[in-house]
Amino acid sequence: MDKKLDQLLETLDDIKKMIGGLENKVEGLENRLNGLGKVDSIEHRVTSNQIDITDIKEALERMEELQTKKVENILHEVVENLNKKNSREFNTIHKRLDSHLLKLGKVEEDILMIKED
Repeated sequence: MDKKLDQLLETLDDIKKMIGGLENKVEGLENRLNGLGKVDSIEHRVTSNQIDITDIKEALERMEELQTKKVENILHEVVENLNKKNSREFNTIHKRLDSHLLKLGKVEEDILMIKED
């Protein structure tokens, strides 16, 4: 009976060791499955993000085009305003020069009249 009990204990120890080995293998499999799940998740994120990235890229290109158009419009307006301002200033300068030329002409006439007397 002692022999059978010892054999039973040995068998139970062997079963216990085997269960421990199975537990280690199961843990290893779980770790690998978790890793595969992460890889699958990463692949999914990459494929879904590729769509998002292209959408974002297109949106940025549209924004860049709009900004370029806005900047061109603003620069065009600035140039027009500067041209208007410059033309006004030139007109003012021309008027002043004209008035000075008239004054010089009158002074010349006066000098000629004085010389004739």
